[in-house]
Amino acid sequence: MVGSDTARAVAVSGSAPLARMFGWVMLALMGAFLLNNILTFYVGLPGAGGIFGWETNGAPGPAMYAQAAIYAILPALVAVYVSRTRDRSLRQDAAAVSNANETLIRCAFWLVLLVGIADTVVSFLRVEGYLPAIVGERLTVELGRSEFRGQWVHIPVALLGIAIGLLTRGISFIWLSLLVVVAELLIVFSRFVYSYEQAFMADLVRFWYAALFLFASAYTLLEDGHVRVDVLYASFRRQRQGRVNAWGAVLLGMTLCWTILLVGMWSKSSIINSPLLVFETTQTGFGMYVKYFMAGFLGIFAVSMMTQFVSSFFDSVADARGEPGGRGNHHTGPAG
Repeated sequence: MVGSDTARAVAVSGSAPLARMFGWVMLALMGAFLLNNILTFYVGLPGAGGIFGWETNGAPGPAMYAQAAIYAILPALVAVYVSRTRDRSLRQDAAAVSNANETLIRCAFWLVLLVGIADTVVSFLRVEGYLPAIVGERLTVELGRSEFRGQWVHIPVALLGIAIGLLTRGISFIWLSLLVVVAELLIVFSRFVYSYEQAFMADLVRFWYAALFLFASAYTLLEDGHVRVDVLYASFRRQRQGRVNAWGAVLLGMTLCWTILLVGMWSKSSIINSPLLVFETTQTGFGMYVKYFMAGFLGIFAVSMMTQFVSSFFDSVADARGEPGGRGNHHTGPAG
């Protein structure tokens, strides 16, 4: 009996090429879409869509066809990768994708932490009238323009945050919950003890809370912490649970993420691209100038959830195949 189980585990632990190909191609297509979006709307290249008569920045030419080729090149590269790593298991791919996603979220945490602090400092100095004495009248006026502040304060600080995220380890975004509480406590103390409150203080709470809510979603998916409302699932065997989770990751999870990306980034006037391109801010006088970042949070949410859904898909297919290992958080039914 033990020998039979061992032989079965060895038999199913090999690669599942179709599942691996699907997951990696999905990530490659997302990468191609994001790269084309940056090249088209932020760099100013014509865009691949002009070939099909969609919105474009110029007439068809070599750059347009080169951008369209990205949609073939990246999937081809991952297809080569999958074909050359046939002995790599689904569990290994799931762990690699999840680790890459952890790095993305960590970079996003440091970005919002440092940008939030930097913009709060600038907003405080500006509203209290200290900024002219520190940077001069001309620069004070420029820092009152969202485009200038975004380019010369936010972007450098954001790049620093990304660099820190790449060099550090650990899931740092969980500290955002503490930061949100601290920022809210500062409002309470300053309002009721010192009768002092400014718009940028509430903006900081919203800024960090939005990041916490959206960035934590991928981690919650990793830990299988999202609320489940099921009648039959808990009684399923492990393989059937794996099949249910795999189809759910594709039909519900990845579909949602693609919907957010396509609706939010399809054109220059889309709900994610539009605020980012003009450094959109709220009309609160001396509040923080970070509203456009929160549109970007939605994009990070879609990318991080897509990545984690691919990792979940790999693990779920491995469960369906009866492969050993796995996190086992949701496997409350009978063993396979």
